[in-house]
Amino acid sequence: MNRLAAALIAYVVLGVLSWLTISDSRVRAVPLGILLLFAVKSILRRNETMHSEKAEEDADDSKDLADSQQLKADS
Repeated sequence: MNRLAAALIAYVVLGVLSWLTISDSRVRAVPLGILLLFAVKSILRRNETMHSEKAEEDADDSKDLADSQQLKADS
């Protein structure tokens, strides 16, 4: 199990516990909203991390290609 799945499971468990322990519906929405924001932040951060690694690899590949083309031109 990866860290994102563990975090999302933890958010769900905390949401269920807060739902069961808080009886006032107006107050109940506050911790659920906060947990929802944390879950969205975790998912967005995961996507950002995954795409930035790919972008770095693509940038490195294009730099290597440009360097090799420059070496061929200089020869």
